[in-house]
Amino acid sequence: MRKIAIFATMKKILTSLLLVLFAAAAFSQELCGTYLFSNRSDGDLYLDIYNPAPGSRTTIDGKEKPTVLFVFGGGFISGTRNDPYYLPWFKLMTDAGYRVISTDYRLGLKGVEMKFGIFNLIKSAKSTIAAVDMGIEDVFTAVKYLSDNADELGLDMGNIVLAGSSAGAMISLACESDICNGEPLSAILPEGFRFKGIISYAGALMSDTGTPGYAINPAPHLLFHGDADGAVVYDKTAFGRYGMFGSAYLVDKVFSKKGYIYSFYRYPGHSHDMSANFVATWPEQQRFLEELTTGHLRTVDASVIDPTIPVWENAPTLETIY
Repeated sequence: MRKIAIFATMKKILTSLLLVLFAAAAFSQELCGTYLFSNRSDGDLYLDIYNPAPGSRTTIDGKEKPTVLFVFGGGFISGTRNDPYYLPWFKLMTDAGYRVISTDYRLGLKGVEMKFGIFNLIKSAKSTIAAVDMGIEDVFTAVKYLSDNADELGLDMGNIVLAGSSAGAMISLACESDICNGEPLSAILPEGFRFKGIISYAGALMSDTGTPGYAINPAPHLLFHGDADGAVVYDKTAFGRYGMFGSAYLVDKVFSKKGYIYSFYRYPGHSHDMSANFVATWPEQQRFLEELTTGHLRTVDASVIDPTIPVWENAPTLETIY
């Protein structure tokens, strides 16, 4: 029986891998260009642009659908903008008429020793905040490049949604926070620039000043998070003025109290797998993106129990990542 179970598991893994590779090969034809946006002494940074699929519907009621700027995950130590795992999801978006841009950023915790005992929390928090800031700087540099070349690329800079997974979600949430609070890193952005919306897959806001807040209303947020996440906290972890504030905390203690617009999908029993369930949650993403397009926005707070959503048997935690 054990051999049969192992064989079935291996067959399932191989089938999933073949499907991903097949989708990647097919979708490579949709990549319209790779662009160098930052020439740095510590490494060049690129972004990939995937245009809407030919014949896809790119407008709703005469309004253009937004471009989705994606920031990959990997714990600030790994990951790539063009990992084959992302391509089936990118294809869902381009087939639905959305342009996708996937960007590089520097991996700020690569090679950094991280410990999470009581005597190491502040040091690790400082290192993580520095990695997030590095990512913010790189994403904002990518936005500036897109703005400088918007006419050539056919981009509407007022119609960009920032999306991120795990570490990329933390960067995405922090980018919007920095813009709303006029932080120094946002000075590089075009005057008056705002994201149309934010999509966060298992993200959190890091803070060294206590509870996070927004000086002006943030863009509408779409958040996905499992309540058993052991890598990026679902609620909060705080020590003095340092803290990691997850999706549930942001919604329950900040967004709902201030009347900000959000759609939050909570997944009981799910761990960090919700940082990667892009395809399974596409209907919720599509509805959010369509609402951003039309301006008919809702606030959603839902607990989702859906056995069809994949669960990682050995989901990463802080200890296993670092």
